[in-house]
Amino acid sequence: MGGIGSGRRYQGGKNTTNDMQALDVRYLQRQGLLTPGRTSSLTWSRSGTVIGSIQITAHADRIILQYRHQRHNGPWQNLDYPVYLEKTHCNMGGQRTWFLCPAHGCGKRVAILYGGKIFACRHCHKLAYGSTREKRDDRASRKADRIREKLGWQVGILNPNGVKPKGMHWTTFHKLQLKHDVLVNQSLAGIVTRLRLFEDESLI
Repeated sequence: MGGIGSGRRYQGGKNTTNDMQALDVRYLQRQGLLTPGRTSSLTWSRSGTVIGSIQITAHADRIILQYRHQRHNGPWQNLDYPVYLEKTHCNMGGQRTWFLCPAHGCGKRVAILYGGKIFACRHCHKLAYGSTREKRDDRASRKADRIREKLGWQVGILNPNGVKPKGMHWTTFHKLQLKHDVLVNQSLAGIVTRLRLFEDESLI
């Protein structure tokens, strides 16, 4: 798993949220990975290549993260530490789970932690939002891949659509599938436009 500073850098010298492996508590909750006593493994991939993996063990009030970290081709380190959870009541009933940022002196309540040597909030890693610098078609492709992950489909907008996940309502599935297909069309249209511009420039 790459460390802080190993990703691309943009204006101002900051890494962006798109450069880092993200751990989303909402995803973990939806997938049942926060069930006390459960141990799960997650991987991150980019363009079909695995770029990181982590083991998560869930307890009632925390999860234990275990993974290896390497910074700038240095020695590998084995990391093993807790991230505490906090629940808040929702206005429409039920509860929402949050991470408490494990970085020293933080403890901020957040939905997403970003991986470096430790998983911490965006502010602790001093990350800029990458979406403001993304091209529209790249953003559409990223959002479509996020839906594909949620549906358990193979990541990559050129891959065929999969089937409805077990336990998901058909209404939810059709809504996500429609949103996915719209995003794919937006991404492909943007790619075609960029290719045409490239061809026009090459003829000059």
